[in-house]
Amino acid sequence: MRFLLSAEQREFARSLDGMLGASGTPAVARAWAAGEHGPGRDLWTRIAEAGVFGLAVSARHGGMGQLPAELAVAFYELGRHAVPGPLVETVAAAAFLERLGAGAAAGEWLPRIAAGEAVVSLCAGDPYALDADAADAVLVVEGDTVRRADGHGPLQASLDPARRLFRPLGGAVLARGPAVAAAAAHALDLARLTAAAQSLGLGRALLAATVSHVTQRTQFQVPIGSFQAVKHRLADALIGLEFAQPLVHGAALALAAGAPSAGREVAAAKVAAGEAGYAAARTALQLHGALGYTQELDLSLWIRKARPLRDAWGTPADCRRRVLAA
Repeated sequence: MRFLLSAEQREFARSLDGMLGASGTPAVARAWAAGEHGPGRDLWTRIAEAGVFGLAVSARHGGMGQLPAELAVAFYELGRHAVPGPLVETVAAAAFLERLGAGAAAGEWLPRIAAGEAVVSLCAGDPYALDADAADAVLVVEGDTVRRADGHGPLQASLDPARRLFRPLGGAVLARGPAVAAAAAHALDLARLTAAAQSLGLGRALLAATVSHVTQRTQFQVPIGSFQAVKHRLADALIGLEFAQPLVHGAALALAAGAPSAGREVAAAKVAAGEAGYAAARTALQLHGALGYTQELDLSLWIRKARPLRDAWGTPADCRRRVLAA
């Protein structure tokens, strides 16, 4: 198994990094948190034009095929730049519709997802749908039934203001049967993989910002980064991220190959990346001191994402149970 990215994947990552770096994502995230979706939808279109959503959609529906490794590369960059919106949920919805098979819903939504024309939030195993107020459709999976919600309840509080949660309401049944549960299991694996990649990118961004900060902030006339205790915190955060990275890439390759162990590998990667991203956030918060608590500092947008992202699509305990289920 090759754990190194190919030249094409590295170039894809560089192009996404350049595009997102020039997009002012902190301002986009703040607008999204306030319920202003215009800047976020504009960025969504640019992300689609870069081919990200097409990586979860087959060629017959206008995509580039289902490519988990490339999706992991893309979501690493999306996490590193703190892009808001139901990114994971939309690619999971695409995977769900693809696996469910031909039908009116797949024919209607998959081409639009690939083109960036539709934001779709998938709600499976959770009472809340992410960004239901901004989504063009909310798909709700309950056991062996999937329905399209026709409304949502009031906004629920979230640690991450840009993570807007709503309880989906009502809706007509789109499909029912064992195929729904099987498609939902496949979508769950892809959601966990992309959330893990997001956590990894988020953690890398937090670590880089913290290293920069401790080399500039001084105490007793020396940079605080020279203190042994600070070095140890940074080293621990780095080790966690370094250990998680090959797990994420390996899980993507296993999922792409349809390996029997793919679900367990994805769950293990989700645990490692989620915990590493959260540890990087805690380190960033502590080493920035009082600055870390201020909402005005853009870093807070990254810090406040870490824990909700760690727990989305399966808490560490849930994922550990999946690993041990074998």
